[in-house]
Amino acid sequence: MNEEIKFILDSARESMNAALAHLEKELVNIRAGKASPSMVGSVMVDYYGSQTPLSQVANVNTPDARTISIQPWEKSMLQEIERGIMLANIGFNPMNNGEMVIINVPPLTEERRKDLVKQAKGEAEDAKVSIRNARQDANKDIKNLDASEDLKSNAEVDVQELTDSYVKKVDVILANKEKEIMTV
Repeated sequence: MNEEIKFILDSARESMNAALAHLEKELVNIRAGKASPSMVGSVMVDYYGSQTPLSQVANVNTPDARTISIQPWEKSMLQEIERGIMLANIGFNPMNNGEMVIINVPPLTEERRKDLVKQAKGEAEDAKVSIRNARQDANKDIKNLDASEDLKSNAEVDVQELTDSYVKKVDVILANKEKEIMTV
């Protein structure tokens, strides 16, 4: 196989891997009932005038499956952490006991589970769009190559097979997340 085609396939594979990695990162933020430090990963806190990720101003732990505890490194940050959690609009009601912020993770209702599945499906669809865009870019690059038509059409078939395999991976990841969300 010609070096240019190999390069095009490798860059398409790299883009598709990036789409999968992004999907997995986004799905971690969709909670499935169990408390996890990643649930507050998107929370930003006003730390002396600059927006700072929560993980950089406090320890975030999960003492049990229904509780997230946030222990700030500076006690003066308690109110700012509470405000940051409320502003992040992630559906949690923080409680401050003077030492740390505690979040009780409520059990998911059936309706909320269905909403989360819809959200997960939306993320999966975004990943599939990214994969198809990578295919489109690769096919465009192949068409612009100075090579025989046979070589070009074989390369396009390879790109399509690569695309199909990555779309299947997205479907598997989504099915696992759906099962995780719907398990009570």
